[in-house]
Amino acid sequence: MEGKWLIADRDLNEREGLKWLLKSSSIPVTTILLASNFQDFIGHFEKESPDIILLELDMVNRENWSSFRELMQIYAPIVIVTSAEATFEKARLAIELQALELMIKPFSATKVKSAYQKATKVLEKKQYLYAAPHSNTIKDLSYEALFISQPDVSDDYKMAIFKTESIEKVSILYSFLSDYPFKESHAIFPLSDMVVLLFKETCKNTKEQCQKAMRKWEEEFFEPLAIVIRNDKSPHISLNEKFIEARKMLEFTYYYGYQQIVEFEYTPDWVHIDPFLAPPEQRVWVDMLANHDIEKIKKWLYDEFLQLVNPYPDPGLVRIRLTSILAQIRRFMKTHNLDEQQIYEREYRYIFHSILYDSVLYRSVQNLILFIQKIFLGADSSQLMFTQDPIERGISYIESNFSNCELRLEDVAKHVDRNPSYFSHLLISKTSRSFTDILTDIRLKEAKRILTETSKPVKEIARLVGFYHPNYFSRIFKEVVGVSPREYRRDKR
Repeated sequence: MEGKWLIADRDLNEREGLKWLLKSSSIPVTTILLASNFQDFIGHFEKESPDIILLELDMVNRENWSSFRELMQIYAPIVIVTSAEATFEKARLAIELQALELMIKPFSATKVKSAYQKATKVLEKKQYLYAAPHSNTIKDLSYEALFISQPDVSDDYKMAIFKTESIEKVSILYSFLSDYPFKESHAIFPLSDMVVLLFKETCKNTKEQCQKAMRKWEEEFFEPLAIVIRNDKSPHISLNEKFIEARKMLEFTYYYGYQQIVEFEYTPDWVHIDPFLAPPEQRVWVDMLANHDIEKIKKWLYDEFLQLVNPYPDPGLVRIRLTSILAQIRRFMKTHNLDEQQIYEREYRYIFHSILYDSVLYRSVQNLILFIQKIFLGADSSQLMFTQDPIERGISYIESNFSNCELRLEDVAKHVDRNPSYFSHLLISKTSRSFTDILTDIRLKEAKRILTETSKPVKEIARLVGFYHPNYFSRIFKEVVGVSPREYRRDKR
């Protein structure tokens, strides 16, 4: 099948040389696009949607890297990258892009052609997979045998399911497994998120073959892989039932992690846990957060989540329990006004997404610990800014002493060690309100609360919120709120 290629390199000779090698090969190509800079690359990519891209890594600067990586993840083209730097950093970037190949300049024609052939083979498998993924019959078995119980399927096949952590790599995994020299394999079924491999009943070394395939895969693609093998002889169980059991066993990667092979003869059941924090646990978390006790938090999380043994709790309940902890952290953030800062709010949403969707438990726990460390630093910084800001300290003093009928601007200025006139100027500059406006607002807010929640007389309420004369209190209340204190109470009730 023909493909559309995009070659991006800042060096004219390199671009033309790579193009010439592609055209002179036997690889079927519909279009070859060229880009000399990042802007040209993005323009061609968005307009033409190439199947395969060959990109000079050094063309993408740090400012554009994040958006570029997201673009690659969304459209998932086959990626070959090049660089003049044979460094670990370039290898890391290539892995981050899930590149098929990293070629270091100067190129050899043999190396380039080999990369071209590999990309073409992956493209053929990918196009085959998406062209008719459910209509094929492999030897004497069809896809329907996996999803619908078929008693007439008599052979007792051994089943192995291969799953990559990145769903975008499934087509590459299918291509890899199709080419791998398995012995006594019978059929291979590529699905949207995994690849199912069937071995003949006579196969004696299913696990050993899968282990070798895993090592070979990781050498070539640096992508974590999990394998589940159902190896027992069960002629009375249909292929569909085996598939359901094996797929459920894949959920145990949430506890085991990837780069593992799990062999089983029966599917264990999940155990039930209470997913919500009990009141005593909530109090423990309030204390740990208030005291910034990161070591105690680490121990609590490690003991709770990373010491689990079989039988394991349902992963869905574990995720809910983690979100219950996140709710306590959210309250801590609000206490220190960190939820109003974009950097912490963005981190919070990332952690929430990690808890809900990360495929491995220990990663969610580690991300949570790192986030807690960050908000502790943020809370310390927020407290330091508060102690250094005379306006914040002044408003806090007013909120604590508003019931004092004799509270004056001079008292607040003295508390923050500022000249009264200068403090009044700072107050208006920062809040656009005078000392009197702020004090009145705080007093009336408390008056509304008392009017709504109690039956205390207006005269007593006036005194409680700092007014000498009840009549003056009622007049100010009506001017600001629009109704008298008694009318306000009647309306609310």
